Amino acid sequence: MPQHARGILALLVVTLVWGTTFPAMKDMTDSLSANWIVVSRFAIAGVLLSPFLWRARWRDLHYGFLAGGLLFFCYLAQVEGLSLTSSNRNAFICGLNVLVVPLLGIAMGRWPDRRIVLALLLAVAGLFALCWEGSFSWSRGDWLALTAAFLFGLYIKVMEQFSRKVERLMTLTVAQIWTVALFAGLWILLREVPRGVIDVPHDAADYYTYIWTELVAFKWNVLYLGLVATAAIISLQTWGQRHATANEAAVIYAFEPGAAAIFGYVWLGEVMGPMQLVGAALLISGMIVSQWNTPERPTTALVPE
Repeated sequence: MPQHARGILALLVVTLVWGTTFPAMKDMTDSLSANWIVVSRFAIAGVLLSPFLWRARWRDLHYGFLAGGLLFFCYLAQVEGLSLTSSNRNAFICGLNVLVVPLLGIAMGRWPDRRIVLALLLAVAGLFALCWEGSFSWSRGDWLALTAAFLFGLYIKVMEQFSRKVERLMTLTVAQIWTVALFAGLWILLREVPRGVIDVPHDAADYYTYIWTELVAFKWNVLYLGLVATAAIISLQTWGQRHATANEAAVIYAFEPGAAAIFGYVWLGEVMGPMQLVGAALLISGMIVSQWNTPERPTTALVPE
């Protein structure tokens, strides 16, 4: 099999695995906060990939820290939204990140070409159909997912620049992973650990006992997200994108929400009605149209959600 075909196959596997992360995280949101899910996933991946930080240059670490800070808020909005809506709906709305860059261009007064206009029309029609439940339904969870899509779009744009400036791409990646884990841990300490005048020791002990119990209960989800969906898939993605163009990768990644919907049905029993299926098809079409035959970009700008 030619290397190019192997690269395409690798990216298809990457997309399928990404699709599983939505139901895997959704399964945990009733018991654990978004930050505990994020910190456990990224800490495991960070430990596994830490050897890539050996003899890291400060310049690469600096860019990794900046990108990781933005990536943390991407995941915070995504997982918080996931706790308030279905995994397939969250996945399709988050997938709109590919349209953020042309939308930013419109906001700055640059009218896009016909391909982008068509992609935006398909996306808007798809979003309307996806959220149609007898009447148009839009919740706080959907707003958070849309915020995540916007932040992921900004992140991709930032990574286009940073990936050109660093010497070692894996140093940039691992620095991001540890930054996300660090930010999530600090957020937990500042916002989630129980506080009080008298009962702090007792409440804190009960709190950590509860968290540990839930992490153990969802140990397979946590290990899968950390070891497979983050650490292993980053390596496979990097290899695959070396043997495929960035535009091919972007089109393949557009099918991630579809994979999430399939696994949401298998894993959680989530069912999409006829209108939701039409909306999903329109959204995927819009994502593909927006990416096909675009000017070539650095492959490292395409980073997993």
